[in-house]
Amino acid sequence: MTSTLQPAPVTEEGKRPGRWLALSVLVLAVLLVAVDATVLGLATPYISEDLAPSGTQMLWIGDVYSFVIAGLLVSMGSLGDRIGRKRILLGGATAFGALSVLGAYATTPETMILARALLGVAGATLMPATLALIRNIFHDPRERSIAVGIWGATASAGTAVGPIAGGFLLEHFWWGSVFLINLPVMAVLVLVGIRTLPESRNPHPGPWDLASVALSLVGMIAVVYAVKEAATHGVTAATLGSGLLGAAALYGFVRRQLTMPVPLLDMRLFRRRGFGGAVLADLLTVLGMSGLVFFLSQFLQLVQDRRPFEAGLAELPAAVGAVAAGLIAGRAARRFAVRTVVAGGLAAVGVALAALTTVGQSTGYPVLGAALLVVGVGAGFSFTVTAEVILSSVPKEQAGAASAVSETAYELGAALGIALLGSIVTGVYRGFPGPAGTPAEAHESLGAAVQASAEMPPHQAQALLDAARDSFVHGLHLASAAGAAVLLAAAAVAWFLLKGQKLDGAG
Repeated sequence: MTSTLQPAPVTEEGKRPGRWLALSVLVLAVLLVAVDATVLGLATPYISEDLAPSGTQMLWIGDVYSFVIAGLLVSMGSLGDRIGRKRILLGGATAFGALSVLGAYATTPETMILARALLGVAGATLMPATLALIRNIFHDPRERSIAVGIWGATASAGTAVGPIAGGFLLEHFWWGSVFLINLPVMAVLVLVGIRTLPESRNPHPGPWDLASVALSLVGMIAVVYAVKEAATHGVTAATLGSGLLGAAALYGFVRRQLTMPVPLLDMRLFRRRGFGGAVLADLLTVLGMSGLVFFLSQFLQLVQDRRPFEAGLAELPAAVGAVAAGLIAGRAARRFAVRTVVAGGLAAVGVALAALTTVGQSTGYPVLGAALLVVGVGAGFSFTVTAEVILSSVPKEQAGAASAVSETAYELGAALGIALLGSIVTGVYRGFPGPAGTPAEAHESLGAAVQASAEMPPHQAQALLDAARDSFVHGLHLASAAGAAVLLAAAAVAWFLLKGQKLDGAG
């Protein structure tokens, strides 16, 4: 007879008591990281005015968070597999809250850069741990599908909540409030997580190889830095050197993993067609979408004259679509096949991006809102199913490292997308024919042109704004077309590489 004091058998483990409450804790962590990645953009003008950073310092304030996260995701995912995912999640969450206070009350640009860098370290512990814990909490494939859908929907919703919450806070409080909103979320996460989250780790982890950690960190930061700098300032000896250094470090990282008995990241995972196809599809998707998302806020505020809060609300249909699609994506993939849902979702996003090549200053919101809704639905289907494919392709002991690979693909895709598609917008914009007396800085960005127009006579100011906005919109059209081409290519990649792929529990 089985005693009731013994651990639940495997057949009941998929119905772990408190699993949905534990999921709510993981969702809070995802929401926090997603909001923090988007909320700072709206606060940048206020930080610039208060801290008076140089142009280079302002770039580092904006970029260092993503640099550090991209460089540490794989290492932190692997560390969680070794020391325990609950431990690294709660430790990282506590550090994230404390460092948010440092950012909120920074009085110098150097302090702000340091706070953002350390926030990147803490943030790198959160995302891989959340997805890995889902893999270990939900043993029933269909319940796990719902959980991953909620996880993905929350990440998508967070990107919309960020601008809305940031816009509201900045209209009522000082810029430090966009950091302090992290504190109550972190407090709930840690207090509830201590009681509800189970600990899980790889039972045979091997050493945490510091040489591999260093190669991964140097490689990712150098590559992302090179891409962003090349887009901003063109290819120089410094950017080329940084790119070569990053490529060499990543090559060394891969070679080292292949020779280690227990690697930091098992590179053999990429031999599995489903795993490699899902990761590549995610990278291409984020690459194609991120440039558009980056410039869409500028379009709404600087071309269509919307306030920050209103601009945030305008982007809400994308989150609504992503949430709705994410919740049914697993069921759809089991009924219609993985590659059909992923490729179909990506193709829908591609078509929506193509439709955005028609928008202009006078375009009504229904057109823009409908396109964003389709983008959200397509992305929700795709990202949710690829996350499930990645998780189900690996043993649960390696879930942290595998999740980190997925998150790294997002970060690298975002950096490449903003750099490559951003260079299209910037390149087209800089050549606009301004009226006589247009200052040189007006050609650097649309925000600079709007500021410059405030110092000019009314007729010259209007001529400057018309020319700058027309040029920006033209660049946005070209970037949207390029993004559409990338998304349609990603759909084709997913169709071929995910052939025959099934989710756990599929009939």
